[in-house]
Amino acid sequence: MNANAFAAIFDWDGVIVDSSSAHARSWELLASEEGLPLPEGHFKKGFGRKNEYIIPHILGWAVETDHAGIARLGARKEELYREVIASEGLVLLPGVRDLLGGLNCEKIPCAVGSSTHRENIELGIRILGLEGLFQGIVSSKDVTAGKPAPEVFLKAAASVGCAPGRGVVFEDALVGIEAGLAGGFKVVAVATTNPESLLAAAGATLVVHRLDMVSSGTVRSLMGA
Repeated sequence: MNANAFAAIFDWDGVIVDSSSAHARSWELLASEEGLPLPEGHFKKGFGRKNEYIIPHILGWAVETDHAGIARLGARKEELYREVIASEGLVLLPGVRDLLGGLNCEKIPCAVGSSTHRENIELGIRILGLEGLFQGIVSSKDVTAGKPAPEVFLKAAASVGCAPGRGVVFEDALVGIEAGLAGGFKVVAVATTNPESLLAAAGATLVVHRLDMVSSGTVRSLMGA
């Protein structure tokens, strides 16, 4: 591990891709299949959370100790999500391709640190033609403690050879900002799912409307390089 290196670590949904409609649709399809209710406001409450938290605590579809039931529902939800994006496509958010290209040109390693499933990320990368732009992926199955715990970002940094806290995290969710700060990272918050005022109040190092407002130079500046 190179203690002097630093990385750019990206949440996936809401930072790299606009997948909100596909995720919302997959929850609706699952609820219909299972004959279960969807509580009002469930989707926003679940931003950045793992299914293992959403299903018992936000949706109330299982008790927390029903690990098998939660796993079954979560796996089916992600299958439905992949069916939706394979059929309807996925939207790459503005500025992402240029930012990743600039970081790669400057040999700043890029990693994904996300609460979503690895299969979702890998399919999204193929759909959007982002192969080779991420040197590491850490997903929901790679961690035991989901956001706001910092584990996903700490492991993402380690996956590209960087020490804990040596990097800039790009996030859109409040729990993700909390996780990045808890891990000692600088956090760039993108106002795709929350207003800029909330992101700033959560303690983000920098708040931007879109990723085309930042560059590899922004990452270097935040890291004092």
